[in-house]
Amino acid sequence: MRLAVLLMGLSMAMPLVLGAQRVAIAPQAAEAAPHRTRLILRDGSYQLVTSYTVANGIVHYKSAERGGATEEIPLELVDMAATRKWEKDHAAPVPGEADRPVVLSPELQREEAERAARTPEVAPNLRLPEEDSLLMLDTFQSTPELVPLAQEGSDLNKQTAHNLLRGAVNPLSSSHQLVEIKGERADVQIHVAEPVLYVRVGKDDDGEDIGGGGITVDTHGAGGRATPSTGSEKSTYVILRTDVRQGLRVVTSFRISLLGGTKRQEDVVDTDAVLLPGGRWLKVTPRQPLEFGEYAVMEVLGPKDVNLSVWDFGVHPNAPENADAIHPEEKRPASLERRRP
Repeated sequence: MRLAVLLMGLSMAMPLVLGAQRVAIAPQAAEAAPHRTRLILRDGSYQLVTSYTVANGIVHYKSAERGGATEEIPLELVDMAATRKWEKDHAAPVPGEADRPVVLSPELQREEAERAARTPEVAPNLRLPEEDSLLMLDTFQSTPELVPLAQEGSDLNKQTAHNLLRGAVNPLSSSHQLVEIKGERADVQIHVAEPVLYVRVGKDDDGEDIGGGGITVDTHGAGGRATPSTGSEKSTYVILRTDVRQGLRVVTSFRISLLGGTKRQEDVVDTDAVLLPGGRWLKVTPRQPLEFGEYAVMEVLGPKDVNLSVWDFGVHPNAPENADAIHPEEKRPASLERRRP
Protein backbone atom coordinates (compact mmCIF):
# COMPACT_ATOMS: atom_id res chain seq x y z
CA MET A 1 0.00 0.00 0.00
CA ARG A 2 2.74 2.45 0.97
CA LEU A 3 4.69 1.55 -2.18
CA ALA A 4 1.63 2.30 -4.33
CA VAL A 5 1.17 5.70 -2.72
CA LEU A 6 4.86 6.55 -3.21
CA LEU A 7 4.75 5.57 -6.89
CA MET A 8 1.59 7.65 -7.37
CA GLY A 9 3.28 10.73 -5.84
CA LEU A 10 6.31 10.36 -8.07
CA SER A 11 4.14 10.02 -11.16
CA MET A 12 2.31 13.26 -10.28
CA ALA A 13 5.55 15.18 -9.62
CA MET A 14 7.40 14.12 -12.78
CA PRO A 15 5.30 16.29 -15.20
CA LEU A 16 5.97 19.31 -12.99
CA VAL A 17 9.72 18.66 -13.04
CA LEU A 18 9.78 17.99 -16.76
CA GLY A 19 7.66 21.06 -17.35
CA ALA A 20 10.04 23.17 -15.30
CA GLN A 21 12.93 21.92 -17.40
CA ARG A 22 11.19 23.05 -20.57
CA VAL A 23 10.75 26.66 -19.37
CA ALA A 24 13.10 28.94 -21.39
CA ILE A 25 14.59 32.07 -19.87
CA ALA A 26 13.84 35.08 -22.04
CA PRO A 27 17.05 36.80 -23.15
CA GLN A 28 17.63 40.30 -21.80
CA ALA A 29 17.22 43.09 -24.27
CA ALA A 30 20.50 44.48 -25.52
CA GLU A 31 21.39 47.84 -24.09
CA ALA A 32 20.77 50.52 -26.67
CA ALA A 33 23.66 52.68 -27.79
CA PRO A 34 23.49 56.20 -26.32
CA HIS A 35 21.78 58.68 -28.63
CA ARG A 36 23.30 62.11 -29.15
CA THR A 37 21.57 65.25 -30.28
CA ARG A 38 22.00 69.01 -30.17
CA LEU A 39 20.40 71.42 -27.75
CA ILE A 40 20.29 74.58 -29.91
CA LEU A 41 20.63 77.83 -27.97
CA ARG A 42 19.17 81.19 -28.97
CA ASP A 43 22.59 82.74 -29.51
CA GLY A 44 23.28 80.19 -32.24
CA SER A 45 25.58 77.95 -30.20
CA TYR A 46 24.64 74.48 -29.00
CA GLN A 47 25.37 71.73 -26.47
CA LEU A 48 25.87 68.06 -27.36
CA VAL A 49 23.48 66.03 -25.16
CA THR A 50 22.24 62.47 -24.83
CA SER A 51 18.82 63.47 -23.46
CA TYR A 52 16.92 66.44 -22.05
CA THR A 53 13.70 67.29 -20.22
CA VAL A 54 11.88 70.57 -19.57
CA ALA A 55 10.30 71.36 -16.21
CA ASN A 56 9.33 74.67 -14.55
CA GLY A 57 11.19 76.79 -17.06
CA ILE A 58 14.43 74.81 -16.74
CA VAL A 59 15.97 72.46 -19.32
CA HIS A 60 17.70 69.51 -17.63
CA TYR A 61 20.12 67.64 -19.90
CA LYS A 62 22.84 65.01 -19.81
CA SER A 63 26.00 66.31 -21.42
CA ALA A 64 27.56 64.08 -24.10
CA GLU A 65 30.85 65.98 -23.73
CA ARG A 66 31.24 65.62 -19.99
CA GLY A 67 30.61 61.94 -19.39
CA GLY A 68 26.83 62.13 -19.03
CA ALA A 69 26.90 64.76 -16.28
CA THR A 70 23.46 66.22 -15.53
CA GLU A 71 23.35 69.98 -16.09
CA GLU A 72 20.68 72.63 -16.54
CA ILE A 73 20.08 75.98 -18.22
CA PRO A 74 17.04 78.32 -18.32
CA LEU A 75 14.46 77.46 -20.97
CA GLU A 76 14.53 81.05 -22.23
CA LEU A 77 18.08 80.48 -23.51
CA VAL A 78 17.07 77.43 -25.59
CA ASP A 79 15.58 77.56 -29.09
CA MET A 80 13.27 74.56 -28.77
CA ALA A 81 11.92 74.89 -32.30
CA ALA A 82 15.41 74.73 -33.78
CA THR A 83 16.31 71.91 -31.39
CA ARG A 84 13.35 69.76 -32.48
CA LYS A 85 13.97 70.55 -36.15
CA TRP A 86 17.64 69.51 -35.91
CA GLU A 87 16.68 66.33 -34.06
CA LYS A 88 14.08 65.49 -36.69
CA ASP A 89 16.51 66.14 -39.54
CA HIS A 90 19.13 63.91 -37.89
CA ALA A 91 16.85 61.25 -36.45
CA ALA A 92 18.34 57.80 -35.98
CA PRO A 93 17.02 55.06 -38.32
CA VAL A 94 14.06 53.02 -37.14
CA PRO A 95 15.16 49.77 -35.44
CA GLY A 96 15.24 46.99 -38.00
CA GLU A 97 15.88 49.26 -41.01
CA ALA A 98 19.64 48.73 -40.86
CA ASP A 99 21.81 45.99 -39.46
CA ARG A 100 24.55 48.34 -38.28
CA PRO A 101 24.29 50.24 -34.96
CA VAL A 102 23.42 53.91 -34.81
CA VAL A 103 26.50 56.12 -35.15
CA LEU A 104 27.20 59.85 -35.06
CA SER A 105 26.51 61.81 -38.21
CA PRO A 106 29.61 62.55 -40.34
CA GLU A 107 29.32 66.21 -39.33
CA LEU A 108 29.44 65.40 -35.61
CA GLN A 109 32.20 62.85 -36.15
CA ARG A 110 34.38 65.45 -37.89
CA GLU A 111 33.63 68.02 -35.21
CA GLU A 112 34.48 65.70 -32.32
CA ALA A 113 37.65 64.49 -34.06
CA GLU A 114 38.74 68.10 -34.60
CA ARG A 115 38.07 68.97 -30.97
CA ALA A 116 39.98 65.92 -29.77
CA ALA A 117 42.94 66.88 -31.99
CA ARG A 118 43.00 70.43 -30.63
CA THR A 119 42.84 69.40 -26.98
CA PRO A 120 44.00 65.75 -26.64
CA GLU A 121 43.88 64.05 -23.25
CA VAL A 122 47.40 63.38 -21.89
CA ALA A 123 46.39 62.04 -18.46
CA PRO A 124 43.05 61.10 -16.86
CA ASN A 125 40.79 64.20 -17.04
CA LEU A 126 43.75 66.34 -18.13
CA ARG A 127 43.69 67.87 -21.63
CA LEU A 128 46.05 70.15 -23.51
CA PRO A 129 44.69 73.70 -23.86
CA GLU A 130 44.36 75.62 -27.13
CA GLU A 131 45.93 78.88 -25.99
CA ASP A 132 49.44 77.65 -25.14
CA SER A 133 52.18 76.53 -27.52
CA LEU A 134 54.50 74.45 -25.35
CA LEU A 135 53.76 72.65 -22.09
CA MET A 136 55.37 70.06 -19.83
CA LEU A 137 53.56 67.20 -18.15
CA ASP A 138 54.63 67.27 -14.51
CA THR A 139 53.53 65.41 -11.37
CA PHE A 140 53.06 67.30 -8.10
CA GLN A 141 52.07 65.37 -4.98
CA SER A 142 51.00 62.35 -7.09
CA THR A 143 48.73 64.48 -9.31
CA PRO A 144 49.53 65.02 -13.02
CA GLU A 145 49.69 68.67 -14.11
CA LEU A 146 50.40 70.56 -17.31
CA VAL A 147 52.78 73.50 -16.93
CA PRO A 148 53.06 76.12 -19.73
CA LEU A 149 56.62 77.20 -20.55
CA ALA A 150 57.49 80.76 -21.61
CA GLN A 151 60.22 81.61 -24.10
CA GLU A 152 63.38 83.47 -23.16
CA GLY A 153 66.14 85.00 -25.26
CA SER A 154 67.16 88.11 -27.19
CA ASP A 155 64.58 90.88 -27.43
CA LEU A 156 61.48 88.71 -27.74
CA ASN A 157 58.69 89.18 -25.25
CA LYS A 158 58.37 86.54 -22.56
CA GLN A 159 55.13 84.78 -23.47
CA THR A 160 53.75 81.32 -24.16
CA ALA A 161 53.39 81.89 -27.90
CA HIS A 162 55.90 80.19 -30.19
CA ASN A 163 58.39 82.86 -31.25
CA LEU A 164 61.03 82.10 -33.84
CA LEU A 165 64.42 83.82 -33.79
CA ARG A 166 66.83 82.07 -36.11
CA GLY A 167 70.50 81.70 -35.32
CA ALA A 168 73.09 80.28 -37.70
CA VAL A 169 75.33 77.71 -36.01
CA ASN A 170 78.44 76.00 -37.32
CA PRO A 171 77.84 72.30 -36.50
CA LEU A 172 81.58 71.65 -36.18
CA SER A 173 82.53 74.76 -34.20
CA SER A 174 83.77 74.75 -30.63
CA SER A 175 81.45 75.55 -27.77
CA HIS A 176 80.46 79.20 -27.45
CA GLN A 177 77.64 81.19 -25.90
CA LEU A 178 74.30 81.24 -27.71
CA VAL A 179 71.71 82.65 -25.30
CA GLU A 180 71.77 84.38 -21.92
CA ILE A 181 68.79 83.96 -19.59
CA LYS A 182 68.38 86.40 -16.72
CA GLY A 183 68.27 84.94 -13.22
CA GLU A 184 69.88 81.87 -11.72
CA ARG A 185 66.67 79.88 -11.52
CA ALA A 186 63.73 79.43 -13.89
CA ASP A 187 60.22 80.41 -12.85
CA VAL A 188 58.95 76.93 -13.79
CA GLN A 189 60.28 74.05 -11.69
CA ILE A 190 59.44 70.45 -12.66
CA HIS A 191 59.17 67.79 -9.95
CA VAL A 192 59.94 64.65 -11.99
CA ALA A 193 63.09 63.49 -13.75
CA GLU A 194 61.33 62.41 -16.96
CA PRO A 195 58.84 65.12 -17.93
CA VAL A 196 56.96 64.93 -21.23
CA LEU A 197 56.99 67.94 -23.54
CA TYR A 198 54.06 68.89 -25.79
CA VAL A 199 54.58 71.33 -28.68
CA ARG A 200 51.63 72.73 -30.64
CA VAL A 201 52.21 72.34 -34.37
CA GLY A 202 50.17 72.48 -37.58
CA LYS A 203 48.64 75.47 -39.33
CA ASP A 204 47.35 78.62 -37.70
CA ASP A 205 43.82 79.96 -38.10
CA ASP A 206 44.81 81.81 -41.28
CA GLY A 207 46.13 78.66 -42.94
CA GLU A 208 49.75 79.82 -42.85
CA ASP A 209 52.45 77.17 -42.52
CA ILE A 210 53.82 76.72 -39.04
CA GLY A 211 57.36 77.67 -38.28
CA GLY A 212 57.30 80.24 -41.05
CA GLY A 213 58.48 83.80 -40.77
CA GLY A 214 61.06 84.58 -38.16
CA ILE A 215 64.30 86.43 -38.75
CA THR A 216 67.90 85.31 -39.10
CA VAL A 217 70.53 86.63 -36.72
CA ASP A 218 74.14 85.79 -35.97
CA THR A 219 75.16 83.27 -33.33
CA HIS A 220 75.54 85.96 -30.69
CA GLY A 221 71.81 86.66 -30.65
CA ALA A 222 71.51 90.07 -32.27
CA GLY A 223 68.14 91.57 -31.45
CA GLY A 224 64.98 91.26 -33.47
CA ARG A 225 61.29 90.55 -33.00
CA ALA A 226 59.60 87.54 -34.55
CA THR A 227 55.95 86.88 -35.24
CA PRO A 228 54.39 84.39 -32.77
CA SER A 229 53.34 81.14 -34.39
CA THR A 230 52.98 77.47 -33.68
CA GLY A 231 55.91 75.08 -34.01
CA SER A 232 56.91 72.75 -36.80
CA GLU A 233 56.77 68.97 -36.65
CA LYS A 234 59.90 69.05 -38.83
CA SER A 235 61.94 70.65 -36.04
CA THR A 236 64.00 68.72 -33.51
CA TYR A 237 63.71 69.67 -29.85
CA VAL A 238 66.63 69.07 -27.48
CA ILE A 239 67.04 69.73 -23.77
CA LEU A 240 70.20 71.59 -22.76
CA ARG A 241 71.57 71.95 -19.25
CA THR A 242 72.31 75.62 -18.69
CA ASP A 243 75.51 77.00 -17.19
CA VAL A 244 74.40 78.82 -14.03
CA ARG A 245 76.47 81.90 -13.32
CA GLN A 246 76.03 84.90 -11.08
CA GLY A 247 72.68 86.43 -11.97
CA LEU A 248 72.13 84.49 -15.18
CA ARG A 249 72.06 81.17 -17.01
CA VAL A 250 73.94 80.56 -20.24
CA VAL A 251 73.03 78.24 -23.12
CA THR A 252 76.11 77.22 -25.10
CA SER A 253 76.25 75.82 -28.63
CA PHE A 254 76.42 72.10 -29.38
CA ARG A 255 77.20 69.87 -32.32
CA ILE A 256 73.97 69.49 -34.24
CA SER A 257 75.51 66.77 -36.42
CA LEU A 258 75.79 64.49 -33.38
CA LEU A 259 72.12 64.69 -32.38
CA GLY A 260 70.39 61.32 -32.38
CA GLY A 261 73.66 59.43 -32.52
CA THR A 262 75.19 56.99 -30.10
CA LYS A 263 77.84 59.40 -28.83
CA ARG A 264 76.56 61.39 -25.87
CA GLN A 265 77.21 65.11 -25.62
CA GLU A 266 77.80 66.71 -22.27
CA ASP A 267 74.82 68.78 -21.08
CA VAL A 268 72.71 67.77 -24.11
CA VAL A 269 69.72 65.43 -23.73
CA ASP A 270 68.44 63.91 -26.97
CA THR A 271 64.70 63.43 -27.33
CA ASP A 272 62.21 61.30 -29.22
CA ALA A 273 59.22 62.96 -30.89
CA VAL A 274 55.83 61.53 -31.92
CA LEU A 275 53.11 63.47 -33.75
CA LEU A 276 49.78 62.93 -31.97
CA PRO A 277 46.66 61.93 -33.97
CA GLY A 278 45.20 64.93 -35.75
CA GLY A 279 48.58 66.54 -36.40
CA ARG A 280 48.11 69.37 -33.88
CA TRP A 281 50.58 68.37 -31.13
CA LEU A 282 54.09 66.93 -31.03
CA LYS A 283 54.92 64.75 -28.02
CA VAL A 284 58.59 65.00 -27.05
CA THR A 285 60.20 62.75 -24.42
CA PRO A 286 63.81 62.82 -23.16
CA ARG A 287 65.87 59.71 -23.81
CA GLN A 288 67.37 59.80 -20.32
CA PRO A 289 66.26 61.09 -16.90
CA LEU A 290 67.14 64.66 -16.06
CA GLU A 291 69.36 65.41 -13.07
CA PHE A 292 68.60 68.21 -10.63
CA GLY A 293 69.42 71.59 -12.15
CA GLU A 294 68.44 74.25 -14.66
CA TYR A 295 67.59 73.47 -18.29
CA ALA A 296 66.41 75.00 -21.55
CA VAL A 297 64.47 73.50 -24.45
CA MET A 298 65.94 74.52 -27.81
CA GLU A 299 64.36 74.06 -31.23
CA VAL A 300 66.74 72.84 -33.95
CA LEU A 301 65.39 74.10 -37.27
CA GLY A 302 67.93 72.48 -39.58
CA PRO A 303 71.53 71.31 -39.97
CA LYS A 304 72.85 74.83 -39.27
CA ASP A 305 69.88 76.73 -37.79
CA VAL A 306 68.49 76.90 -34.27
CA ASN A 307 65.77 78.95 -32.60
CA LEU A 308 67.53 81.32 -30.19
CA SER A 309 64.30 81.94 -28.30
CA VAL A 310 64.37 79.03 -25.85
CA TRP A 311 62.04 77.70 -23.13
CA ASP A 312 63.61 77.49 -19.66
CA PHE A 313 62.74 75.31 -16.68
CA GLY A 314 64.38 73.61 -13.71
CA VAL A 315 64.16 70.15 -12.14
CA HIS A 316 63.78 70.29 -8.36
CA PRO A 317 61.46 67.72 -6.68
CA ASN A 318 61.06 69.82 -3.53
CA ALA A 319 60.03 73.02 -5.31
CA PRO A 320 56.55 74.46 -4.63
CA GLU A 321 53.75 73.95 -7.12
CA ASN A 322 53.90 76.03 -10.29
CA ALA A 323 51.48 78.95 -10.20
CA ASP A 324 50.16 78.43 -13.75
CA ALA A 325 49.78 74.65 -13.54
CA ILE A 326 46.72 73.17 -15.28
CA HIS A 327 44.97 70.55 -13.15
CA PRO A 328 42.74 67.60 -14.09
CA GLU A 329 39.07 68.49 -14.33
CA GLU A 330 36.62 65.69 -13.62
CA LYS A 331 33.61 67.84 -14.42
CA ARG A 332 33.51 71.20 -16.12
CA PRO A 333 30.65 73.59 -15.30
CA ALA A 334 28.07 74.07 -18.01
CA SER A 335 29.15 76.66 -20.56
CA LEU A 336 27.58 78.15 -23.63
CA GLU A 337 30.21 77.65 -26.30
CA ARG A 338 29.81 79.54 -29.56
CA ARG A 339 29.70 76.75 -32.09
CA ARG A 340 27.57 77.46 -35.09
CA PRO A 341 25.47 74.64 -36.56
